[in-house]
Amino acid sequence: MRRRVLLAAPALLLGRPARAAGWPRVVTDGLGRRVEILAPPRRIVAIFASNAEMLAALGLADRIAAIEAYTRFPPEIASKPLIGGRLGFSAEAIARLPADLVVMTPARQAAQSLTEPLERAGIPSLVLTQTDLSQVATNIRLLGRAAGAEVRAEALVANMEDRIAAVAARIAGRPRPRVFLETSSTGRGVFGTVRAGTYTDDILRLGGAQNVFSGLDAAGPSLVSGEAILRADPDRILVAGSQAQAAALPSRTAFGSLGAVRTGRVSTVSRAFLLIPGPRVVDGVEQVARLLHPDAFT
Repeated sequence: MRRRVLLAAPALLLGRPARAAGWPRVVTDGLGRRVEILAPPRRIVAIFASNAEMLAALGLADRIAAIEAYTRFPPEIASKPLIGGRLGFSAEAIARLPADLVVMTPARQAAQSLTEPLERAGIPSLVLTQTDLSQVATNIRLLGRAAGAEVRAEALVANMEDRIAAVAARIAGRPRPRVFLETSSTGRGVFGTVRAGTYTDDILRLGGAQNVFSGLDAAGPSLVSGEAILRADPDRILVAGSQAQAAALPSRTAFGSLGAVRTGRVSTVSRAFLLIPGPRVVDGVEQVARLLHPDAFT
């Protein structure tokens, strides 16, 4: 009973917003949920970095009331109040802000733990699913609709599409090197990478690469063994991490025999650009293209 009281009280504090032209409006989120938003949201909780980055890119940074512990960009929102992290998220804390919109993805059980209690509190929540690169544009448009920033959303998506088209024009007809992208290392001879059908795989493709592990089982983990990398013998290796991590590759068992390692074709790429499905994915496309096809950008 106490939990219901705690969750219901902030909804009463918020009151029923004054009617604005074009509101209330109903949107459908990534889980197929129909979400009613009564008025333009002014206090938005952005759970996960991608959602915070999309909101900020829509010019809504000043409306972000709280973020989660691993959000670092843009710098102007890094000091916002924190609403959960590795150990989970609290619907009661969100209600106490009080928030009038929560944006999340299903990761770390955020959607599973928050959607129902937030609904009871009268706080609308959107769950965004991040699949391929086209889904990033879909989510930007969805957030624009939910926050009353449709014009900015369309302009942002158009700019992203123009930049990707510009890269495509520069690298058209050029050979596409076979690339292994390392996203993590377990320290036990197993390495994270990406499979086909993901936004990161799309970034590699649009940047002029062939992903050597695009054939990974879509239902399984994105992990490969050192032996699998040696068999693939990629033309280029991209490490989503630090220069020190890239420099350590030759010290791994048998990795010195890889052609890419012997010829110094190992490069670092930005984790934020390639692994966070927000507007900066276009920076990832441009970064990959410049690394693999430098003469196209001379």
